[in-house]
Amino acid sequence: MAGVICVSNQKGGVGKTTTANAVAMGLKKQGHRVLCVDFDPQGNLSFSLRADNRIQLQNSIYHVMKGELKAVQTIQHTGLADIIPANLLLSGIELEFTGAGREYILRDALRPVLPLYDYVVIDTPPALGILTVNAFTASNAILIPVLSDLFSLQGIVQLHDTIRRIRERSNPDLGVAGVLLTKFVPREQVSAVIRETAGDITARLGIPLLDTFIHSSNVMTKAQILREDMMTYAPRNKAVRDYLLLLDELKAKGVL
Repeated sequence: MAGVICVSNQKGGVGKTTTANAVAMGLKKQGHRVLCVDFDPQGNLSFSLRADNRIQLQNSIYHVMKGELKAVQTIQHTGLADIIPANLLLSGIELEFTGAGREYILRDALRPVLPLYDYVVIDTPPALGILTVNAFTASNAILIPVLSDLFSLQGIVQLHDTIRRIRERSNPDLGVAGVLLTKFVPREQVSAVIRETAGDITARLGIPLLDTFIHSSNVMTKAQILREDMMTYAPRNKAVRDYLLLLDELKAKGVL
């Protein structure tokens, strides 16, 4: 049965989709069967993994959520990964689903495909609405990328409150893989302050701050724009190596 990892942060531009991509590619590189679920209406993960997420195709995660298709019917086997794509249709879910039990739709939809994979990686939108609630309810653990600046760290408190509510209402076993500092520049003096502050905030909230951090690198963005597997596109890049170290840390801590 697949472990379900959700990559989430309500702030945009923190490297969330890059992290979801890298975790999936890293796990696949290690020989695991991986399914990606793009749960962000922007569809950036779908694009970077070569999925066809045109609205007119009518075979996205939106159609799964609506009950029009089974999850297995929407899986695309691209040259990079297996993925259930997303597009802008998904942005209407907030208005379409208002009834009781709406937080369990994704969990129930994914349940039949879990035996087919070792891991499912969910990329979430930069918001804390019903999409994120569904992703949290369907997941075993949340990985929280945070941009390496003091303003981004403030959002951890709000995200922590959402996690607490999900544990109380729909997923009592939801774990937190940890906070991952992204676009980190160790040589800058302010980086030490940021890491120390992140440690203080996460310790107060009872959330792990991961030892691994992700170096700032334009190569990651370039690989996604070119729709390449970053693990093979730039295997010696520091940020790529960081993500492989992240997988090692998560496995050592029993998250994976």
